[in-house]
Amino acid sequence: MIIAGGPSMPIRDWTRVPAGLFHHFHQHWSIEITSALNRGILPKEVSALVEQRAGAPEHIYAARANRIVVKHHLGRTIAVIEIMSPGNKDSRAALRDFVEKTIDFLRAGIHVFIVDLFPPSPRAPFGIHKAIWDEIVEEDFVFPAGKDRILASYQTGAERTAYVEPVAVGDRLPDMPLFLSQALHVMVPLEPTYLAAWDAAPEELRRAVETGVLPEPEGSI
Repeated sequence: MIIAGGPSMPIRDWTRVPAGLFHHFHQHWSIEITSALNRGILPKEVSALVEQRAGAPEHIYAARANRIVVKHHLGRTIAVIEIMSPGNKDSRAALRDFVEKTIDFLRAGIHVFIVDLFPPSPRAPFGIHKAIWDEIVEEDFVFPAGKDRILASYQTGAERTAYVEPVAVGDRLPDMPLFLSQALHVMVPLEPTYLAAWDAAPEELRRAVETGVLPEPEGSI
């Protein structure tokens, strides 16, 4: 959990660097989230595991990205956490694959939590939540002024509910609910896990994200 007065990490603008650098960060962040959930946030009979996502091959990093699966007694999947990459929205096929897979999870009774730290794309101009929720019920959705990234937690079952938190570059990441059943949820500590992954990233990567300037290649070491 976030400790009052502890270090904070505003959301960085990952559009400043190539997708491969976010892919590296994404992998480490997934591990940090998984570790945090397994250190007492999840009930004893529930475990969070990292597995490689099998998606559309249109974008290499989208296809190789990790998802976090939450399993009951290491067997039945009850929830998944998806951290989106730019490749999930770079083509119609990739976007359709992501949306359809999310809907498949919900239809199977699996709760879904999505973290999207990238702005809307031309193929999803109102963001990934709108693209997903339109498959369930078409409702108007507009980002609040100054917000263009989104966190969305979906509770499935007899009735589906979306808990949506628009955020922006420079914001702190709030804790978000991850549903395990109709009557139970836990809070995912996004801020401290993001901070831990950021602190573990190479200094040149962090500098590139902060400045938008990649280091110039030099001679051999």
